[in-house]
Amino acid sequence: MLRKSWDKLRTTVLSASEVSFVKELEVLLQENGSLSAGDMLPMITKREIYSRDMGICVENRRIVAVSARYCRLTSLPSSIDELSNLQHLDLTGNQLVALPESLGSLSHLRKLFLDENQLTALPETLGNLKNLRELHVNANKLEALPATLGKLVRLKTLYAYNNRLTSVPETISQLLHLKEISLGHNALLALPASFWQLLNLRSLNIAENQFSALPADIGNLTNLHTLDLGHNQLTELPETLGELTNLTFFLYLSDNRLTQLPEALFVDLKKLRYLNVTDNQLTTLPASLGNLASLTELRLYNNRLISLPASLGKLAHLQELHVMNNQLAALPEALGALKELKELRLANNKLTSLPTSLGKLACLTHLDLRTNRLMTLPRSLNKLESLRFLDLRANRLVALPAQINALKRLEKLDLRWNKVVSFPKRFAQLEERGCSVYR
Repeated sequence: MLRKSWDKLRTTVLSASEVSFVKELEVLLQENGSLSAGDMLPMITKREIYSRDMGICVENRRIVAVSARYCRLTSLPSSIDELSNLQHLDLTGNQLVALPESLGSLSHLRKLFLDENQLTALPETLGNLKNLRELHVNANKLEALPATLGKLVRLKTLYAYNNRLTSVPETISQLLHLKEISLGHNALLALPASFWQLLNLRSLNIAENQFSALPADIGNLTNLHTLDLGHNQLTELPETLGELTNLTFFLYLSDNRLTQLPEALFVDLKKLRYLNVTDNQLTTLPASLGNLASLTELRLYNNRLISLPASLGKLAHLQELHVMNNQLAALPEALGALKELKELRLANNKLTSLPTSLGKLACLTHLDLRTNRLMTLPRSLNKLESLRFLDLRANRLVALPAQINALKRLEKLDLRWNKVVSFPKRFAQLEERGCSVYR
């Protein structure tokens, strides 16, 4: 009954050309097994557009959305240009190697999803899609973007992650309404000088490319709240990066070749919540790090840090500090000022002692001190009333603080590969309370 009603609806409501498109698409899907013989594409609502892999949405007697995701399509119906009211087209996860020039006839199209196909190029007629707001072409084989891209004057989102792009057309600077762009995981060495005039950008991902330097003009992008520069070949950063005062959600600088960070970088980044500078060659950090008043997570591992600045103690909202695999021999007393710190990870350093102030970290739940050179622990360690996991493996400990049993929330204590010869009298209380102790 449903099949008959849908069949009747589309033949009485839709135009003949739209019905022709639907039937052509059904034949393609039936031929590759994505749709059973005799079955029809289901009608879906606007709310279902993102949750249904296959379906057609009709409004006011016109097809406004088509979804055919992960359907093994190698081509599109020739009549696709007849969908004059189409606003949403999702062809994610197919096997398309090319798109018809007629795609440019879809003048009402607002969102186009082409991720995870085999596309090597986009048609020049793409520039005719004057109403396009979102273009998604992640995970294809694109070596270039058409110059006509610059005609998409209403475009707000451009995702071209994981392609083979070696350049970006100059015309991209005409996309004045662009707010999000992802060009990560390509083969870009540089971007056009005019790119840095896209002043409405909020999110920029150019990670996993081959950038060795960035222009000072990156400082023009003052509306950015998210910036990913990780996995490139950057040896230094322009000071103007510090002018991006709206950076909020994260700044990724990981896996480059940085030996230092400019002092001016952190002076005014007071909104930044997440900073990742892992896998570089840093030996020190600028004192301005303490200006990151909103920072909640700081990742510094896999560098060559020999010290941490005392200004670290100003990071009042820091919850996670990751400094594994560095060359730290000591920690600043100011560490104890991090009242909201929950995770402190310091494995694989050269620590010989810990500051007494460590005991002030009342919110700390995870403390990882593996593979250091600790011979003793401060008595103040017993004050870490929230501590649940304490890893002390592979140090040089011969004794433990007398009141370590005071850690009433401790769930796991790892003491392996130390030389502890005696344990405090009440040490057994830890195990009696259910704490897993590894000796």
